[in-house]
Amino acid sequence: MISVLVVDDDFMVARIHCGFVERIAGFRVVGTASTGEQAVAAVDELRPDLVLLDLYLPDMFGLDVVTRLRAARHDCDVLVISAAREAEAVRRAVRYGAVNYLLKPFGFDELRTRLEQYAARRSAPRATVVSDQADVDRVLSRSGSVATPALPRGLSTETAELVERALREHEGTLSAAECASQVGISRVSARRYLEHFSGTGRAEVTLRYGAAGRPERRYCWVG
Repeated sequence: MISVLVVDDDFMVARIHCGFVERIAGFRVVGTASTGEQAVAAVDELRPDLVLLDLYLPDMFGLDVVTRLRAARHDCDVLVISAAREAEAVRRAVRYGAVNYLLKPFGFDELRTRLEQYAARRSAPRATVVSDQADVDRVLSRSGSVATPALPRGLSTETAELVERALREHEGTLSAAECASQVGISRVSARRYLEHFSGTGRAEVTLRYGAAGRPERRYCWVG
């Protein structure tokens, strides 16, 4: 069982997240904390495998909790769950070694996907030495920062890379039609990749309202 500490300053939100975790096979909640100081103390006492960490805490920024934990030589993993949408917050989470970054609000399936990916990486066989660069890349993908979620069936890695590049290199936001034109795929296909990136927290969606009809969904890369 993977033990989890839930850190959130909102009691009801923490309760919901605990309920989500308890529904996922192989995970159990061992405690909750509502402040940074409580989180550090709880990790020291409970020694969880994984901390679900909110960034907006009443006494300190969430990533400062990570600094305190590393200074105390705790090696628990951290999965950031936050409403912080600033790209710099995502980049800092990566630098601090977060295993993933999940934007609030999120549903059960979104958390389950990330926890199952995390569990798969933890249970993967670990070699004591690396034999080539491919082994190095595999080690980094398992133990590095934000992991790249698996693509849904029907989406290809090559096209996903092209869509990601279009988002990264474009200043401002892109619509599905604009992305499709840049990449050379259909608008429907572009929309599927863009929605995948949005659902995994790597792209942000904004709505542009026109004079009539549905608002246009526009995307930008965030992490």
